[in-house]
Amino acid sequence: MQLTAQTLNKPIPADNPNLPGNSAWTAACASSSFNEYFVNFTWGPPLVNGDNEFILELSDASGNFGSPVELARLNDKNTNFDFEFQFAVPTGTRGDNYRFRVRSTSPAVTGTASDPYPMYYIDFNSPILISQNGDGIIPPGGTLEVCNGNSVTLAVHNVPSSNTYQYNWYRSATLLSEKSSSITVNQAGMYNVEIDYGTICSGSANTLSNTIDITLGTSLGIAINPPAKTVLCSGETVDLIANITGFGLTYVWYKDGVAITPPTIDDDTYTVDSMVVGFEGDYQVEIDGPGTCLERSVAVTISNAGSFTVTRGNTANIVLLPSQTETLSVTTTASSPIYQWYKDGSPIGGATNSTLDVSQAGIYFARVSESSGPCGSTIDSETTTAVLPASFELVIDYASAYTACENTSISLNLNSINAVAGDGSKTDVTASLLSSFTYQWKKDGVNVGGETSGIINLTNISENGDYTLDGVLNTYTPSSNMRAVQLLVNETLAISSSSMVSCDPTEIISISTTTDLSTENFDWFKDGVNLNDANEILGINQPGTYQLVVTKNGCPLRSNELTISPLDESLISLDTPDDVVFPEGSSRTVTASGGTAYGWYDASNTLVSNTASLTLNEEGTYVLVANIESCVITKPLTVTYLDTFKVPNVITVNGDGINDQWVIPNSYSRNLEINIIIYDEKGVEILNEFDYQNNWPQSSTAFQKQNMVFFYKIRNANEVLKQGTITVIR
Repeated sequence: MQLTAQTLNKPIPADNPNLPGNSAWTAACASSSFNEYFVNFTWGPPLVNGDNEFILELSDASGNFGSPVELARLNDKNTNFDFEFQFAVPTGTRGDNYRFRVRSTSPAVTGTASDPYPMYYIDFNSPILISQNGDGIIPPGGTLEVCNGNSVTLAVHNVPSSNTYQYNWYRSATLLSEKSSSITVNQAGMYNVEIDYGTICSGSANTLSNTIDITLGTSLGIAINPPAKTVLCSGETVDLIANITGFGLTYVWYKDGVAITPPTIDDDTYTVDSMVVGFEGDYQVEIDGPGTCLERSVAVTISNAGSFTVTRGNTANIVLLPSQTETLSVTTTASSPIYQWYKDGSPIGGATNSTLDVSQAGIYFARVSESSGPCGSTIDSETTTAVLPASFELVIDYASAYTACENTSISLNLNSINAVAGDGSKTDVTASLLSSFTYQWKKDGVNVGGETSGIINLTNISENGDYTLDGVLNTYTPSSNMRAVQLLVNETLAISSSSMVSCDPTEIISISTTTDLSTENFDWFKDGVNLNDANEILGINQPGTYQLVVTKNGCPLRSNELTISPLDESLISLDTPDDVVFPEGSSRTVTASGGTAYGWYDASNTLVSNTASLTLNEEGTYVLVANIESCVITKPLTVTYLDTFKVPNVITVNGDGINDQWVIPNSYSRNLEINIIIYDEKGVEILNEFDYQNNWPQSSTAFQKQNMVFFYKIRNANEVLKQGTITVIR
């Protein structure tokens, strides 16, 4: 019979027995030095199953249980209706609306979620340090002056992964709305910050930072004096000088918005050197000091007078074939270029054009000079290596992922072409010579007809073998490395069985395939173990997972797996209890499920229905005979008429065998779901039973006086079905 579902109440915070005092927590402020909390949990009957576990779960910070976090699990509280969970707050927990809930595993029931609680894992609990732009430099006296309506950014600089926290920023003790690790301000005030661990936990974390006093002032008008030149040739320098000097101020020089000097007192000059790579850019100076606004100058742009580009017009590696030449080239943005070609580091006489024909091995580059403008600059092109190969090497490979006897198709392609010098060194020349060679694929040393490109597609097991690729270029005839191909036959091997359920060891189930096995090498497997059975049709009498493997061209072709299950009689179920009760003159329909065929028989063994359902209108004993494939399962069914008499309110315990006990209708008695409770005249409970057997009072019960009155309740779960009095006459 179906029992009433358990009631899993919401967990509530509980006192920590390991701490002094006696009070439950209102917020969890955990850390590495303390992380032990308790919640109390209660639940209601019926009892859970013996293998049940109670699991305490935590929501996300918004109270959502879409992906709950398991905090604790207990398997020894299945008869304890009131107990406590101990748990630790997970790292990364930060929020004010976390909820708990408890769920059971057997049966699977999810309880009511708790009220929301603030919960924080305080993984940083030291004073924060803040500075301008988070540069780690706290201003002298903790004061910064902001001028002319400008702003300044204050940022945390000593908190690891600072952007993963939320913060409380304060201006003169007033909480601001900004929650990130930095704040941009343009108002005067005393600024500090703390990590936001909620209204309760923030104070105990002690993260409140140092204070920076922002004051407002008027700019001194910092600028960079016009430099002697803003366009530099190679080897030249120029001094950039601030217009305000001699006041003991602190200077920071910037290039393209990035500080290139540390804050230094009276550092009012910066020298730009054109010999430094990347010297070109926008330069600024920033000043600061007591009573002085923090301000930065307008940028001065310094550029390169001799700036132009040289681009190589060919690949980095070229191959020189006998009696052939190759042309090298460069292009340039120089307005009046002068060219000089070099071989192996030495200039080539007369090679003063943008192109050069080469027929000798070596390393070549072009030096380009700019003949106009204020500077005489030169730039060397990228080098080109020319080789005269002693031979060529062709390298073939699988075009995609390949595993022997797993792929049903694969392509092989020419992966690279290497020119091999006399000393054995190799140069990749694939890009320049890929289309210059002619090709021929070979299988097991024999030409494959029509396969004369750099790729071959293989889709049939008849093409299994060892493949190489021959190439021809002038007098060179290289052969590639070898790649073996062993494809799995591209066909489906299917098996089927005469039954999917094993009734008992005396029944033989046949497993077979439509594939002709008479000429094949094959093996039958059960649960992955070779049965060494040579029969084309496999006869089995045990549950398990079966598979057929046929070996084709050295590769195993595997069939589908068939799982033969043991007979499980519980698969046949009825939509009513084993004992059916209904009023005489009415009817009740009973439906079975889980079978492949059904037969209903009455007490005389007469078939009364061969469908899944049977309509009952007479009491008696019935038997269901159900099939699961070839297996037969029987289930008895008892049908009785519902008692129509009422619950008696008087019994006579005089021992005459008539009305000596309180007998109630069978719709209430002998029922595991119905709870019978009897109280005496003082309200003391004297009987509390499920499955009441119509046996109260017992023969040994003594009644002290005549006409004693008792009270009764008949309940189903939380519903009172019937209640009244019982008068006992002696």
